[in-house]
Amino acid sequence: MKSKILIDSISLLSPLTGIGRYTYEIAKYLDSNNTSFFYGYYSKNLIGISSGSEIKNFKSIIVKNPIFKKIVRRVLFTVSKIFAPSYELYWQPNFIPNSGIKAKKTVTTIHDFSIILHKEFHRKETVEYFEKYFFKNIYKSDFIVTGSNFTKQEILDRLDFDESKIKVIYHGIDHNIFRVKKDIKLDIQLPLKFIFSVGSIEPRKNLLGLLKAYINLSYEIQSQYKLVLAGFKGWENSEVMALIDENKDNIKYLGFVSDDELASLYNLSSLFIFPSFYEGFGLPVLEAMACGTPVVCSDSSSLPEVGGDAVVYCNPYDINDIKNKIEFVLNDTSLQQSMIAKGLKQAQKFSWEKSANEHKRVFKSLI
Repeated sequence: MKSKILIDSISLLSPLTGIGRYTYEIAKYLDSNNTSFFYGYYSKNLIGISSGSEIKNFKSIIVKNPIFKKIVRRVLFTVSKIFAPSYELYWQPNFIPNSGIKAKKTVTTIHDFSIILHKEFHRKETVEYFEKYFFKNIYKSDFIVTGSNFTKQEILDRLDFDESKIKVIYHGIDHNIFRVKKDIKLDIQLPLKFIFSVGSIEPRKNLLGLLKAYINLSYEIQSQYKLVLAGFKGWENSEVMALIDENKDNIKYLGFVSDDELASLYNLSSLFIFPSFYEGFGLPVLEAMACGTPVVCSDSSSLPEVGGDAVVYCNPYDINDIKNKIEFVLNDTSLQQSMIAKGLKQAQKFSWEKSANEHKRVFKSLI
């Protein structure tokens, strides 16, 4: 049977970050008989999260080289045009519709506008690619999905799209993985008590601000709680890595961790801190709350929509405020218990199944 829906799934070829996670989680709930995937080639198979295929490893090398990356993109666009079957609907979960895809209707997900508003947070070649193709291709979309009301308003402010053709669909989490756990077994050496943060080491995540805030914590707090970081090394990270190395007695960097390890780290930590400058959604905040961990996060962009009243917010541009909010929570055990209870309740509002059902309703309305 011919597939009606095509999903651009190129983000699944790299180790999963936010967009890859989002693509995979929605795709796995769709009717497999009705869905195909574009990886630079057309396939009926959804690549799994843990796949270690050669093509994944190849892309992880290619994306580090800007020249190769441009060549690969051109090849993928050419391949899609020459060998393209036609579909009822094409879903692009990663900002820029592929003009070579043949479909009667196109749905595009716009996650945020950080590449436009904060060019300093992104690689030069990423900004150039976005500026060249986003505004040219986005109007090929018949419908736009976004993950927050914050981003919806940015779309309305910056694009000429009718509001009726834009829908906010919140992301979710896998509650089978991200939950309160007992008898945790983790093959990672950890401090007895620690503050935890996760995210790629890149400018947007504000890890430099977090490190400076941690180093300025009171002696009482810093002697009790170490800082543990997880995530890819990212880019423009030399200053962050140097500061970690200078304070390695108190700060531990784990690098990439699996979902199961991440859930255990949330559970074991005394506090989760997420001081990002800008987020289209902010999955780590949701994951931490679902694991019963008190959360301090930025008061910026979409994060208050995710955290609700369960989170203590800080100004990401004010290192002293980050420091004060960490101390505020860690010095008040009754506040921590209240935040845990509110966080568990808030996290239950979000699931990938719920998000996928909303996507399916959009797709069905267009086919």
